[in-house]
Amino acid sequence: MKRGRLFRAAAALLGFALTLSLGYWQLQRAAYKEALQARAQARSRLPELDTRALLAVKDLASVWDRTVSLRGTWLPTHTVYLDNRSMQARVGFEVVTPLRLEGSEALLLVRRGWIPRNFMDRARLAPVETPNGPVQLRARVTSLPEPWLELGPAREADAPTGSAPGSAAASQIRQNLDVSGLAAQTGSPVLGAAAQQVGAASEGLLREWTPPQSGVERHYAYAFQWFALASLIAVLSVWFLWIAPHVRSRSVP
Repeated sequence: MKRGRLFRAAAALLGFALTLSLGYWQLQRAAYKEALQARAQARSRLPELDTRALLAVKDLASVWDRTVSLRGTWLPTHTVYLDNRSMQARVGFEVVTPLRLEGSEALLLVRRGWIPRNFMDRARLAPVETPNGPVQLRARVTSLPEPWLELGPAREADAPTGSAPGSAAASQIRQNLDVSGLAAQTGSPVLGAAAQQVGAASEGLLREWTPPQSGVERHYAYAFQWFALASLIAVLSVWFLWIAPHVRSRSVP
């Protein structure tokens, strides 16, 4: 009997320690993401960069979340439609077009906006206008879109480039970006960051981007759950291993 009680006590202590450590780990994750969010907000208030200043930056991660005024020329034939991206609680495509920056051969991938999906014909895309010649736009420097799991190789539209907008032939539907492939096709270096175009809807694109979320609330919620479970383990262990046996022993004549 004593051996079984000792085993249950050890198991309860292990469960209590594990859930408590998981709760503290979630608090550490929350603190880390709060620090990242504070840094992003501080960077967003810094003076706006221009194209020349952006090209002079060696570590592009150091200017994430900063606003930049870009000048350059679109490469519309290399536009990519990233599948399964949402905006306004609807599923569609994020449109990414390389921009050849003014005064350089370097390309910057611009996350231009979002278009809805045609659920009757997935390959039929809403028309997107891409101006010819030099353009100027405002954007926020970001990381490249996070890669999604792909179950097979990326596929391009079957028809050749240059078909009418809105048709499957005009599209390059992807789950993820192929930065190295773009560099090889164009013979130009591709910067290791992206720019998220800001401003009102235009050119057939919505730009109601979700503000950068740190997910801190979720970590606090998880921490509360782990601490609640640890408390429950502690209370039940004290009751069943010490209080209940004591009460039973005293009630026996």
